[in-house]
Amino acid sequence: MLSHDRVWAAIDALAERYSLSASGLARRAGLDSTAFNKSKRLSSDGRPRWPSTESLAKIIEATGASLDEFTELVEGRGKPAPGYLPAQGSSVPLLGFAQAGAGGFFDDAGFPAGQGWDLIELPARATETSYALQVQGDSMLPLYRNGDVLIVEPGAATRKGDRVVVKTNAGEVMAKVLDRQTANSIVLVSLNPDHPDRDIPMRDVEWVARIVWASQ
Repeated sequence: MLSHDRVWAAIDALAERYSLSASGLARRAGLDSTAFNKSKRLSSDGRPRWPSTESLAKIIEATGASLDEFTELVEGRGKPAPGYLPAQGSSVPLLGFAQAGAGGFFDDAGFPAGQGWDLIELPARATETSYALQVQGDSMLPLYRNGDVLIVEPGAATRKGDRVVVKTNAGEVMAKVLDRQTANSIVLVSLNPDHPDRDIPMRDVEWVARIVWASQ
């Protein structure tokens, strides 16, 4: 039976077969790099979103796969192509901290969305939901300098002591250390002693994402 989960699993398997991430497959097919992100597979109210037939046709054409090959993957019968090796690096969307405060670059869950993202190659493989933020200014010294790139993983579990990026409903984007998070507020320790720690009501927080890697 053709199911929502199996179609998306086939897209992931097709990307892996041709040494691509899901976002890399989307770009190769001429689609938005976030088109196949996990956040795009369900609507905000939890209903399944299906990839369009046009998108499927484009990824089949872009990889040189056949319809039968993709059908095998949907049915769970596909095998890795001869000589297949997993990709060692990944491309992720890149945005500056200043731009990140503007509207239109993230969905409600803090995943990349819309246009205007650049791309950056990473030396290590990233997940398809990872993205990069470039530090601008000196507010994060001495830990992060102007121009450093932070790889952020939205949806990753966070705990006390983690370095996180937080965006407020007012459009402020900051990188700090998580001290405490409750249903009512989040307490953040500043990376720069010249900047104050923050205690922000959760009603004022748009999203929180964990920093998983930095280019230092």
